[in-house]
Formats: sequence, structure tokens, C-alpha cells
Amino acid sequence: MSILLSIVMPAYNEEEVIEVVVKQWTDLLTRQFPTENTRLIVINDGSRDNTGAILDQIKSKYPKLMVVHQPNGGHGNAVVNGYRQAVALDSEYVFQTDSDDQFVTDDFTKLWAKRSESPFILGYREERFDAFARLIITRILRLSIAFIYGTYIMDSNIPFRLIRGNFLKKLLAQLPTPTPFAPNIFLAVMAKKAGFNTFDIPITHKERQTGTVSILKWKLLKVCIQSFKELAKFRLELGGKVKALKKPEPVAA
Repeated sequence: MSILLSIVMPAYNEEEVIEVVVKQWTDLLTRQFPTENTRLIVINDGSRDNTGAILDQIKSKYPKLMVVHQPNGGHGNAVVNGYRQAVALDSEYVFQTDSDDQFVTDDFTKLWAKRSESPFILGYREERFDAFARLIITRILRLSIAFIYGTYIMDSNIPFRLIRGNFLKKLLAQLPTPTPFAPNIFLAVMAKKAGFNTFDIPITHKERQTGTVSILKWKLLKVCIQSFKELAKFRLELGGKVKALKKPEPVAA
């Protein structure tokens, strides 16, 4: 049976909240798509706590849950692995979010309502509850994208996005190798430069209560510089890649 929607969720050291988040999103799938085939794909990115063990324990409770374990490769690596898993399942739509319980499941419907209007739809954190350093770096990256690519995206790295499966497959084929630190930024840039409306829909962002922040504050500036260099390098390759993405996408209701 084909899969209407797969939700991709990387997880790293989220033992305190992982079952709560799995329940929230599988409940949404059951509630919103009671007769459709759907999946929640959780990529355990080499967690050092009990996240992986908990996921294995609860699989039988949540039939829509698919657990993939991988050595620690970072958030971006886990996201891309999840995307590839969803594409391999021939998912019609792929939604990506995080496992830290900072998002509200009901906001998913705002993106889903726009699914026939664009193959790539982004939320943006209207009010963001993150460390001040992260907020500054987000602004720097936003301006960097505008400077390098001549396009403005409110929240290019947000883990709250809905992508049509066949379009995601094309995007992944054009993604730079090795996998960049923040692949979601590259996917957003490619979609935007290909001429698609990403909408930038305001969503709720909650303060983090549990878990582990995988990037320490002192590393954030280094990450910002690395991302800028990757974006600048990719600019030279973007023209041909965007051309391959501009073919009309079938509109799905």
C-alpha cells in the first residue's frame, strides 16, 4: 500500500520526552488520516542515553512508528537519512519536525492546507524560544542567503516543513556531497530559487523543557562560518541544479 505521509524526526538524547513526542505525532496521524497509510520515521542519531532503547520498547505500542538507528552523524545527517527512508517508502508527502517537543502538532494542518499550491512549504517560528546566540546566528544566515542567492527566506533551517515526495527525491539528488551541516537550508534555497512559493507560515515554538542541545554555544559561531562557506561554494553549482528542478510538479489534492 502506498504511503500518503511520512513524518521524519531525528532524535538525539531525548529520553525524557521521546515517548511523549512520538505519541503526539502518531495521534495526529491517526486523527487526521484514520484510513490512510502513514508513518512516523524516527532516526536515532547515536543517542548516548536511553532514547534508542525507549524507541525499541514502544514500537509495538505505536504501529505507525518506524525506528532507524544510526551512528552519531549530527542533526543534518539524520534528517537526510530520514528523508531517504521516506522517499524509499514512496511517500506522497514528507513532513519533517524535531523530537524536542518545541512544536505544536496542530500547526501541521496549516501547512497541509497549502499542499496543492506548492511542493515545498515552510513554517517559521513567529516567536522563537532559543538561546540568544542561536537567534543571532539565524539572522546572520538569513542575511547570508539573501546576499549569496538574492532570495529571502524567513526561517530556512526550520524543522517544520512539508515536501511533496517526488520533489524531495529531486532535491536530494541535487544536494551537495558530502552532506552539508544544515541540509534543510540548501533544500529551502533550491526550492525557492526554482520558483516555488514556500509560504513561510507562522507556527508556535515552545521553550525547550528537556533533552540535550546537540550544539554547544561556543560552537555556534564556527557552525555559522561553516554554513556560510558551504552556501557560498554551492552558489557556483546552483544554476544547473535549479534548472533540473523547474519542471512542473503535478498538483495533488
